[in-house]
Amino acid sequence: MRNFITIVTIVINVLSLVALVTGVLLHSGRGGGLSDMFGGGGGAALGSAAAERNLNRITTVFALVWVITVVALGMFLA
Repeated sequence: MRNFITIVTIVINVLSLVALVTGVLLHSGRGGGLSDMFGGGGGAALGSAAAERNLNRITTVFALVWVITVVALGMFLA
């Protein structure tokens, strides 16, 4: 049973890591980020601020899931 839980935790960890990297790459840096990807220009795209806010929240949730699974794996494998 312990091996199953460890494998499930590793799978969740890897999935949250991929989602976290994707979320970070979608954020706007010097360019427009998410709004530029869909053809809008910087702040000119309608609703781009709401999209960035939601992207911030989603990325934060994936970061928390990743940290929790790392701690759990540390406890399982110790």
